Amino acid sequence: MSKKKTTRREVLGKLLVGGAAFSVLPCEEKVAVGETPPQANSDQKSSDVDAISAPTRKDTNWAKFSDLKQKIPTVKICGLEISRLTFGGGPWLGWSHDRDMAFVSNLLAVYHTKEKRFATLKMAEACGITAILVNPRGCPIVKEYWEKQSGAIQAITYCYGDTPEQLIERIEYSIKHEVSACLIQGLAADRLMKQGDTKTVLRCLDLIHKNDLPAGICAHNISTFKACIEKGIVPDFWMKTFHHHNYWSFAPGLPEHDNVFCPDPEETIAFMQDRPEPWIAFKVLAGGAISPRDGFRWAFENGADVINVGMLDFEIVDDVNICTSILNSNLKRKRRWIEA
Repeated sequence: MSKKKTTRREVLGKLLVGGAAFSVLPCEEKVAVGETPPQANSDQKSSDVDAISAPTRKDTNWAKFSDLKQKIPTVKICGLEISRLTFGGGPWLGWSHDRDMAFVSNLLAVYHTKEKRFATLKMAEACGITAILVNPRGCPIVKEYWEKQSGAIQAITYCYGDTPEQLIERIEYSIKHEVSACLIQGLAADRLMKQGDTKTVLRCLDLIHKNDLPAGICAHNISTFKACIEKGIVPDFWMKTFHHHNYWSFAPGLPEHDNVFCPDPEETIAFMQDRPEPWIAFKVLAGGAISPRDGFRWAFENGADVINVGMLDFEIVDDVNICTSILNSNLKRKRRWIEA
């Protein structure tokens, strides 16, 4: 009996239902243990057009789980075992910094089916990553992952609100979903401290502490942290955007367009130098504009205790290998490491 030929429409249907090319694999777990998408045919003529052609990246030789050199080391922060590289939940929830490519967030949202999200967290845990920093909207997905996949990754939420009550509601929502720590999101903290609304900031920190959780403050501008210290507000840990400006799309002199996240890197380095509290740095790759080898090293050498990075499932092993290699090297670091 002849084998039935699969039509193009059937193939596309499978891709759309699965949400991504990886989903045509027999089992999503294959991605979680490191299988990569099929490689380009080396015999293919250079003039041919194929599905992975791109002007920037020339291959898809992503590292497999078997290529993992070592798990990411951890540090104790406020009693929590936190890996030096944590998982950023933005892309995982379908959010990205697109610059002018408005389709990217939609692509990420379609790619990250529930199964893909579970597999991604499973891969992260296998590589030693102990925490995901995520918007409260991601809490139900993480909780389902814990229950259905026996997951152990800790959830730390960054909470935003247009009003004080909305901010409090999202902190309460996070606590209800059994997060391990909670912080005031950067835009919210920047706005509140600029307005001089220390009452709301203290109210948020108090609510988190009353539930026996570590409380953090996040910021995009170092002036927010300075204002906190001036008012006697000291959280359990800080989270700050942190990247250099040596990349093409920084475009000095032009209006910002989803391309700059740390406007004050040198000022941040100087301020955080002698702060004794733990510091998690995020946006260390400037929304994908800086390479991991460059951005990771720069962040650690200039004082970050932990870095938070948004990663796709097939990037995790590569990023962990890069991170451990940097941590094992002779880092030119002045700020002391936070170890407890």
